[in-house]
Amino acid sequence: MNKDSRPPWDVYFMSIARLVAGRSTCLRRKVGAVLVKDRRILCTGYNGAPSGLKHCLEIGCLREELNIPSGERHELCRALHAEQNVIVQAAYYGTAIAGSTLYCTNLPCAICTKMLINAGVRSIYYAEGYRDPMSRAMLEEAGIELIKLALPVQLDRGEVS
Repeated sequence: MNKDSRPPWDVYFMSIARLVAGRSTCLRRKVGAVLVKDRRILCTGYNGAPSGLKHCLEIGCLREELNIPSGERHELCRALHAEQNVIVQAAYYGTAIAGSTLYCTNLPCAICTKMLINAGVRSIYYAEGYRDPMSRAMLEEAGIELIKLALPVQLDRGEVS
């Protein structure tokens, strides 16, 4: 195999985050997150209802029914964000995440940002923006490296454009 045909590590991990997002049960936005340290995946998470509870796919979305704009009134959502789930999963299985890097399909909201700062995440790669200026300001103040990484489009034969 030609070494040049292998994706760079950042693209590899972000591609996995995109795949993880496919497990999301959110009706509005599918988000995937992967925590990585020393080029090893520590944990993954996607947005969805807590374990054992009905998902929005089954019962609908209250925020959608009430026409609540994206980024507002998070407390009315029954789902955890992908970033919250990745931290919870790591804690549940006793995986230390301090000093890790987060690959996430979306820039974390302010609530998730606070959790990521306190969990010791050192850098965040994201594919799409999220309208939350507070999140960006807190990440900058905390000295967490923030990198936007747009993925190339995947073609049918595994080629990238």
